[in-house]
Amino acid sequence: MDLIALIEKTVTGLGFELVDIEQSPRGRILRVFIDKPEKARGVDVEDCALVSNQLSRVLAVENVDYDRLEISSPGLDRVLKKPSDFERFAGSEINLRLRLPINGRRNFNGVLHGMRDGKVSLTIDTGDVELEHGNIDKARLVPKFD
Repeated sequence: MDLIALIEKTVTGLGFELVDIEQSPRGRILRVFIDKPEKARGVDVEDCALVSNQLSRVLAVENVDYDRLEISSPGLDRVLKKPSDFERFAGSEINLRLRLPINGRRNFNGVLHGMRDGKVSLTIDTGDVELEHGNIDKARLVPKFD
């Protein structure tokens, strides 16, 4: 079983959503970002400790070599990757970067409307656009502070 599948199985088995995994260049540091959508205030320190304890045991059993494991919430500027992320956060402001430019433009900032036929729908300064999900390099929520 590959590392990502192993981490995802463990995290979802504990009732959390796997948001993202980051590895240092030589794989010595593993950063795992988790969420619990039904929990009003998001994940807390106890949730991170629970996942960390379980995941460190699983990684030891599977002989995964790493130096440090970090478990965290995705934060206010969380990454959007899966189509379900783009549906869940419809109505939010996002920053988005494309792999390949469209009309010479790679960066988009605007209000997310969700997914339509495999495309991310967004209102930007010049109007509505639909961008291929597969062409998205990075997408993040823009934090709102009241």
